Order: sequence, then structure tokens, then C-alpha cells
Amino acid sequence: MAKLDIITLPDPKLRLVSAPVERVDDDLRRFLDDMLETMYEAPGIGLAAIQVGEPRRVVTIDVSGRDDEARKPLFLINPEILSSSDDRSIYEEGCLSIPDYYAEVERPASVRVRYLDRDGKLNELEAEGLLATCIQHEVDHLDGKLFIDYLSRLKRDMVVRKFVKAAKSGVKPEFKPHQREEM
Repeated sequence: MAKLDIITLPDPKLRLVSAPVERVDDDLRRFLDDMLETMYEAPGIGLAAIQVGEPRRVVTIDVSGRDDEARKPLFLINPEILSSSDDRSIYEEGCLSIPDYYAEVERPASVRVRYLDRDGKLNELEAEGLLATCIQHEVDHLDGKLFIDYLSRLKRDMVVRKFVKAAKSGVKPEFKPHQREEM
């Protein structure tokens, strides 16, 4: 497995709409494994392929925690949110592509998602809580949307300016070890 480079704001690729995966094969499974390793090392709980510069509808998620033995990775290929609850929940979200910035985001409390697994089998999953939030966050990435898009224009513009300034100065924001995990 190989660790992949995570792109960060203001990289315009983050705003691309990802293309559906046509075939689940060994090359895609290797890519999924690389994404998972990259996500764990970051550390994060979710990673969309576009975050490593690949505009494909592929997501890795693991909300089980940091314990290696408790890990329960979830691979979503061509995920589609079929329904979402009227009930809302608020989570403090972070993003591996917007390192060290966190904000409370309100989203549906539960979702039903259809996807292909790493073997190409069609599945549906009912998710709630942190898993539902993470799925929505990652599917947003596949559609070119970032969690900061849910913030006020003032806050969003402030975050974007910070990352544009860092990019112009040639200093890429680094991932710093912390207690929170990012999506």
C-alpha cells in the first residue's frame, strides 16, 4: 500500500464533480487500500478520492476509532443518498483538505445510502449519528461541495482567504497531531 498526497484548499480540484466508477477491479481495490492507509495516517475518519486528486466516486470511511483491532472500514463506490431524515443533528466537522479548521454543521440525522462495495456488490445502508454525518460529508466531496459551504459567507470567505494566502506564500498547511479526527 502507498500513502497518497491529500490536496488542500484552495486546490480547484476540490470543486470538481467526480465521475462514476465503471468497473470494480483489482486496480480499484488497490486504490481503495491506498486511500484507507492515507486516511488512517492523516488521521481521518473519511476520505473521498477527489481529496487525493482522483475525480472518481469513491469513498473510504471508518468511524470505529483509532484502535487497530476495532477498525471497521467501509468502502463506498458510486454512493447515492436515497433518503435523509427530517430530524437534524449538529456535529463539529473537520476536513483533511481543510486542515486544522473545525466548525459546527447541521445535517440530516440519518441517511439511507446505496453503493457498491469493494467486491462490486450493490448494498444499502441506513446510517445515523457520526456515520450519517461522515457519509454526507464525503458524498458532498464527490459533488464538489465542502463542509465550509454550510457556514455563513463571512466565515467561509475567511477560511478560503487563509488557505489562499498560505498557498501563495508556498507554505502548505500541514496536518498536526490532535485529538480530533477529520473527514
